[in-house]
Amino acid sequence: MKAQHAGGRHESALEFGVIMFIRKKKRWEIPERLATPEEIFLNRRRFLQQLGWSGLGLMGGLTSLEAWRNAAAAMPQSSIYSAKRNATYVLDRPITDEFAATHYNNFYEFTTEKRGVADLVGKFKTQPWAIAVKGLVAKPKTFDLDELIKLMPVEERLYRFRCVEAWAMAVPWTGFPLKALIDLVAPTAKAKFVRMVSFNRPHEAPGMAEQSWYPWPYFEGLRLEEAMNELAFMAIGMYGKPMPKQNGAPVRLVTPWKYGYKSIKSIVEIEFTDKQPPTFWNKIAPGEYDFLSNVDPDVPHPRWSQAIERIIPSMEERPTLKYNGYEEFVAYLYKKS
Repeated sequence: MKAQHAGGRHESALEFGVIMFIRKKKRWEIPERLATPEEIFLNRRRFLQQLGWSGLGLMGGLTSLEAWRNAAAAMPQSSIYSAKRNATYVLDRPITDEFAATHYNNFYEFTTEKRGVADLVGKFKTQPWAIAVKGLVAKPKTFDLDELIKLMPVEERLYRFRCVEAWAMAVPWTGFPLKALIDLVAPTAKAKFVRMVSFNRPHEAPGMAEQSWYPWPYFEGLRLEEAMNELAFMAIGMYGKPMPKQNGAPVRLVTPWKYGYKSIKSIVEIEFTDKQPPTFWNKIAPGEYDFLSNVDPDVPHPRWSQAIERIIPSMEERPTLKYNGYEEFVAYLYKKS
């Protein structure tokens, strides 16, 4: 879609927090295919309930957590993913616990249930992976992702991440500046926008098949000057490891000053155009999701306030920051001439 220094012990907080709560269906619970109102994420108890770690499911929840730990420990580490951290980008909060960040995801291609995405990505194939770059560029090309990474200045960045649903986290992403890729393909003078498209494989992503009313595949867009901004980041990993499938493997966009849905996952196509491209949620609900979608505490969503955010997994409340706290990097992009 940020929170505490890597290696923090939020796991213990999760473990001890699950013991005392019993799962009860609340009157306010609605299908997650509807954008979730702020009040659903009131506190840590509800977060644990969303994940299914209630008293009734205690043993299963802890078993799942232990299995995840074992799998994470066994995952081969690569120097690519444990890249040097860029000290320019700092946090005002701890890095989010890794388990929380990788098991609470919006990825409708698989399911609308945040806690269920990680359980449904097994059939999704992320190797090999290609990205077609086309449109108004001097050097259009279809890149093999592994070969592209070798050409890029890979680094780690700590970014805040703010969902439009008013929950937030802080993540150590590994990747490269989108500008480095843009420079490689050399946009022409006519290029004004960048359109991005995600994968389209309903046989591997059950949510696509079950929710055929959505205009798949997922598509997003940026102004060219936004895409060239130093914050725009192509992430290939997180927490010093390859990107988990549920978080957008093998490569996703991260635009930390915008709401999370702008950070398109599992990208297969990038097109440079002279016209503003349609975007997925703006096409579905133009009255609720605009093209820019910058984080702004003073502009409420039509169904809830954006003035407060809640940090997973503790659900600590914090005031929402203008541009998610990145005003010094991006405010110039939106000054009216």
